[in-house]
Amino acid sequence: MYKPNKLNLWQHPESYYGAAWPDSYVFLSQSRDSDALTRSNFECGLELLGGESDTVQVIRERHWACGWVEWIAINKNDDKALGIADKIMSDMDAYPVVNESHWSELEWEEAQNYWQQLPISYRVELCRDAEVSIFAARHDYIPQQDSGYIYEHCIN
Repeated sequence: MYKPNKLNLWQHPESYYGAAWPDSYVFLSQSRDSDALTRSNFECGLELLGGESDTVQVIRERHWACGWVEWIAINKNDDKALGIADKIMSDMDAYPVVNESHWSELEWEEAQNYWQQLPISYRVELCRDAEVSIFAARHDYIPQQDSGYIYEHCIN
């Protein structure tokens, strides 16, 4: 039986009244308020495990502070999944990104969506501050001439 170094068995939290998972290790988690990196790591980590199965489950729970949380439960008898998850967690000690491309694409899409939702007056102001033609504010995509100022504003 595989004994992970970087994963912990689920423990019953104080003031918790949900289902119990004593035979599961906790892998990655996310909540309603998670940033793009956390959500990307969660999605890519689950994918590297082969998705949900009889021994790998996404546990979805309500939470009073952040609305909901999800975490990946791996049954203590699934040596293969535990080995993969343990390796991912070990790799994340050195660099906290499971898949750089996925994270970058997710962040870019979210920045573009944020830009599209901004009022035109605010887009004009951002263009002016970034020293980009204010006429670029008319488009539903971040101006190509942006040096990163607008993009950084849209992902924060």
